[in-house]
Amino acid sequence: MNFTRAGEALGVTAGAASLQIRALEEYLSRALFRRNGRVVALTTEGAALLPRVQHALRELELALDDTRGDRSGGPLRVSMLGSFLQSWLLPRLPRLHARSPSLNLQVHTSDATIDLVRENQHAAIRFGTGNWPGLTGEKLIEEWLVPVCAPALLKKHGPLRRREDIARYPLVHSTSEPWTAWLLSSEVVDDDTTSPFTGARIDDSAAVVQLAVQGSGLALARWSLAADDIAAGRLVCVSTQPLRNFRSYWLVHSKHGQHHPGLKTFRDWLVAEIAAFARPPGL
Repeated sequence: MNFTRAGEALGVTAGAASLQIRALEEYLSRALFRRNGRVVALTTEGAALLPRVQHALRELELALDDTRGDRSGGPLRVSMLGSFLQSWLLPRLPRLHARSPSLNLQVHTSDATIDLVRENQHAAIRFGTGNWPGLTGEKLIEEWLVPVCAPALLKKHGPLRRREDIARYPLVHSTSEPWTAWLLSSEVVDDDTTSPFTGARIDDSAAVVQLAVQGSGLALARWSLAADDIAAGRLVCVSTQPLRNFRSYWLVHSKHGQHHPGLKTFRDWLVAEIAAFARPPGL
């Protein structure tokens, strides 16, 4: 709904983009947009045409993508959250290389849900409920939330046995894993605006874990991101009541990526690693 941004996306001027639209409208003998100064809106005819054009362009892109020879070979490109890469995958990558030295894995990190075809990715490890239209998904890891802190803090303030025990601790807040989820709900909520507690508030789940390691406070952390630090003794669980997260980690791919020979190798290695991955205490 903005000719300037449309022109930038196409690599042309806003005027050139506008002329293209006017030429299309003249060809169709229909107005596709209503223009009111800088405000642009679709007409009824434009709104009806849009999804069919989008579908046709998507099918064309997939057809061209399937024809490209480099899809069946070369590096395996996998997109994932940066937090998952840093805290879970990186420590395990040497075992992948030892098991499959010929696999050339290229990792792309993004906090946003990307279009795998458009971003030239064969697969992705995504964090969610498994509902991604057009993609085939396999659940990898069920996620849990656990309250964790440095051992010295646990020694000073003691374990969590009641809701009121949290008041003894300085807290570290994650915007995606708020303390309100632990106190008020059996499932994680995404809105931390009602939290009655003060403390550092971070929008990076891996950084929250690192703050807890440094002794900055008690954090409600994803088990997948904190488990290795707990096993190494850098963190401790202060409760044996893990909270089930409604989101999980999934391995997903579209039709264009399923034929890459490295995808099965990577998937089989992931499944083996996850089978050996410890579960939270208290389950």
